[in-house]
Formats: sequence, structure tokens, C-alpha cells
Amino acid sequence: MFAKLARTGTLVASIAIAGCNDSSMKDFAPEANKPLPDKILADMRAKGMVRTSSVMARIFKEEGKLEIWKAKTNGRYDMVASYDICKWSGKLGPKYTEGDRQAPEGFYTVRPAQMNPRSNYHLSFNIGFPNAYDRANGRTGQNLMVHGACSSSGCYSMTDAQIEQIYAFGRDAFQGGQTEFQVEAFPFRMTAANMARYRNDPNYEFWKMLKVGYDNFEVTKVPPKVDVCEKRYVFNQVAADGQTFDPTGPCPATTQPDSLKSAYNAYQSTYDAAFNSALKASVPPPKPTIAGIKEASIVSDWSKRRARGERVPIEPPSLNNDGSVSETARMGRIDSPAGRKMAALDAEKAAKQKAEEQRLAAIEAAKQAKEAAKAQALAEKEAAKAQAVAAKEAAKAAKEAPVATATIAAPSEATPEAETQAASADESRVTKLKNKLLGMFGG
Repeated sequence: MFAKLARTGTLVASIAIAGCNDSSMKDFAPEANKPLPDKILADMRAKGMVRTSSVMARIFKEEGKLEIWKAKTNGRYDMVASYDICKWSGKLGPKYTEGDRQAPEGFYTVRPAQMNPRSNYHLSFNIGFPNAYDRANGRTGQNLMVHGACSSSGCYSMTDAQIEQIYAFGRDAFQGGQTEFQVEAFPFRMTAANMARYRNDPNYEFWKMLKVGYDNFEVTKVPPKVDVCEKRYVFNQVAADGQTFDPTGPCPATTQPDSLKSAYNAYQSTYDAAFNSALKASVPPPKPTIAGIKEASIVSDWSKRRARGERVPIEPPSLNNDGSVSETARMGRIDSPAGRKMAALDAEKAAKQKAEEQRLAAIEAAKQAKEAAKAQALAEKEAAKAQAVAAKEAAKAAKEAPVATATIAAPSEATPEAETQAASADESRVTKLKNKLLGMFGG
């Protein structure tokens, strides 16, 4: 059944086969022409694949894995290589807006024109963000890549050796006639256990939508046919004759092969039982996820200020559950022409501010000195005035003071005893004087 679907292309529009345009392939740089290792080629042959058979990629953020799947001769796909993603930026959850540093999640298409053999990141290919779903939901961004150099700002970055192999898979498939290949990017493997872990996450409804495409591939092992209507993904649906899928319009009437519906329903029944069991299980705690457009806008503003060369926290801010924003204390500035220009402007501004502060300080010091001198002169004037008043009052007091007069006692009558004592005293003084004269002259 699935081989027939693959042959008819009903469910695999994303891997349509057509002649390859030479102009899209002739400019490959030497790094882009390296052949796949012999071991990988041997594994492909063992699984019934040829070097140029169709290819697809699956990405799992939480595990940090990028898988390469190739079509076998029966039309179904099998995994042929798995790589550890060197770096991806942001958190689990989709990309919302330019500058939010989120690596995209969803179903994307890569064509030969999106392959860049002369990338600044060794080799790269643009995954095709924004796709029809992203544009219908107002999501913005550009140049979202899978590339080398192990450096990421919203991309999936690999080592140079890894991207050479991943690039070669796409190159060989294009050379074999594949016109486009699918990149499916998921937050995690969409197992019952993982979906139960994240059932309370704000991104859960988006992830449930992606899971339908994930499950279709798990059932068929063929990349699903992807369309968008009513601003949502739809998978493996065939529009009725004369109707089309409008990303923002109503979904058309569709049909689906009974065999596919039956297989999908059986898969879903098994999943539901596993999900209910997982709700009771002890599992690892969820990883950080983006809190919707509000957090994306906060990070986007940080990115814009950083790109202008401003000093910003060295890590993007995060929105907490209570609505507050967390930022790292360390500040930094990117080393770029914009950063260096902004640093020079900030230094010039700081120098001007310092000079102005010094000028104002000098004016204030002169003002205070003038006021101090004025206060001192006033104090001296008041002191002199007080001293003059004091002297004046002292002179007035001296002038008004009474004149002192001597009092002569009137003679009083002496008693006989007093007269006798006075005479004895006189006689004694005469005697002492006589004796002193005799002593002087030897008498």
C-alpha cells in the first residue's frame, strides 16, 4: 500500500521527482563535492538504498539530534545517519518573530537554490522559514539554516565534518532527480511519555498539531504531504477536485485512503493507552520552553539592542511564570563594527558627562566659596559692631559711676587709759630709735 502511495506521489508531494536543473548544481565548492564515507555507502546498500535516492531530515531539539532518512527501493524510508547537533539556540517551542533566537519547529522544504556551498559557516542550506503556516500566523524571520561552524543564533549548527556529510546527502538526492526534500523539526520525539511530560506547556496545542505529521510518518515511513488551511497544518489530505488549500482560508473537503486511515487509527489507539499510562509515571522534569509571543518579543528587543552594539545582558532574557523577566547580571557588547561604534559613542558621552559634572562641581564650589566669604565678612562686621556697642556702653557706665570721697574722722575725747597706752607706745619707739643710733656709732 505505502509503496503504491509513494509511486503515485499522492502523499509525497514533498519528494516529487523531476529533471535537475544543471545551473542549480554547477556552482558547488570543493567542500560541497566531498563524497560520503564508504561505510555510509555500504550501510545504504545493505538497506536497499542507492546513493542518489530521495532524502529527508528529522530534527529533535531536546535530544539534540539530526537524522537523515533515505528512500529504499520499495519507496519507504529508513534512517541512514544520525548526528549530534553541535548548537541550537533558544528554547523548546516554535519561532515567533525575527530576533527571538528560536530555532524553528515545523515542516519545511529545501530546494537546490537553498543550498549554499560558499557559506560563511562552511556549508549550509536554508530550511525555508517562514513556510506557509508561519506566514499565515504572522511569524517572521529569515536565513534560518542548518550549517557548519558550530555557532547558532536561531539555526541548527553542526560541526564542519557533519555538515559536509549532511550536505552531501542533499546534493546526491538532487543529482538523482529529487526536486526538494523535507526537514521535520520537532521539540522532542513525540512519544506518549514526552507528550505527557509537556501536557501543561503553553506550546502543547501547537505540538499536538505537529504530532499528527509525526505520526503519519511513523505509520507510513514516507514523508507526509503537508498543506496549510485555517492557519493550521494538515497532513496526507487530498482536496476534492477543483478545490485548493488556502493557508488562511477554510479547509476544503478532503479525502484520505482507507488503508491509511485504518493504520493511523490503530497507531493512535496504542498511543492513547501509552499516554494514559505515562500520566501516572515518574518522568524527568520538562526542559525550558518559550512562553509564546510575549517572551519572543522581549528576546527580539534584546537582539535588536545587541545588534546596535548596546551593552546588554550577555544572555537573552527569560519570561517567568509569574510574568516577571529574568536577566543575567553580567553585561556585554558584541565585538562588531556596530559594537565598536557604540562603545566609542558611549565613551564620548561618558567623557562629556564627566566634563559637565566637573564644570558644575567647579561652579558649585565657587558659589560655596563666595557664600562662605560673604558670611565671614558679615560675621566680622557684626563682631566689630558688637564690640563698638560694648565699648560705648562701658564708657557710658564709667561716666555715670559715683565719685569716691575720703572721710575724715572727727577727733574724739581720749580716756586716761588710752592716753597712758599712747604715751607708753611713744616712749617705746623713742627707746628703739636711741638704741639703734648707739649701735651705729659705737655708743
